[in-house]
Amino acid sequence: MKKKTAIITGVTGQDGSYLANLLIKKGIKVYGVIRRTSTDPFYRLKYFNIDKKIEFINVDLSEYQRINSYINLIKPNFFYNLAAQSFVAYSYDNPIYTDVINNLSVLSILEAIKNTSSKTRFYQASSSEMYGGLNYFNKKLNEDAKFNPVSPYAISKLSAYYYTKMYRKSYNIFASNGVLFNHESPLRGEQFVTKKIVKGLVEILNSKKKDP
Repeated sequence: MKKKTAIITGVTGQDGSYLANLLIKKGIKVYGVIRRTSTDPFYRLKYFNIDKKIEFINVDLSEYQRINSYINLIKPNFFYNLAAQSFVAYSYDNPIYTDVINNLSVLSILEAIKNTSSKTRFYQASSSEMYGGLNYFNKKLNEDAKFNPVSPYAISKLSAYYYTKMYRKSYNIFASNGVLFNHESPLRGEQFVTKKIVKGLVEILNSKKKDP
């Protein structure tokens, strides 16, 4: 029986590392998309001791033709798109780049799946930022909540969300969105605000312990 395969973009990130570890445990061959400009990107994968068990694809999400050629070559059973330009503040200064990575790359991937690998199951990591400035504090959100994107980042993620829905309905491929809110783990990046807060609190507590 042929081994199932999966492509994961953002494989070296927090979610990508946990997902890769899970899929490998299930006997699925994992192809991980990484940028050539990434510096020391493998520490999370080393945490699970799986950095040698993944076949890496060195390509940027803006390189549409190369991404598409890999989809055509591998024809994966699963494609998990976890990569993104994920900093909201950065998106205001770089809206075009943000849209290229977060939106147009998704459209390109969906087109490649439709045309060359229609049995591939596609997952798009969407964002709670799509709900934007609406007053949802202390309220529950579900699939019927109204969107209100207020940043280039949020708009790019919402457009990709709708492309994913459209390809599922119009072309009958398996394409799904998962709306992700802030979530933490030991592998959360140091650059995220929640990690900075926790790190700061730990440093304060440690300094108090050292005081006579």
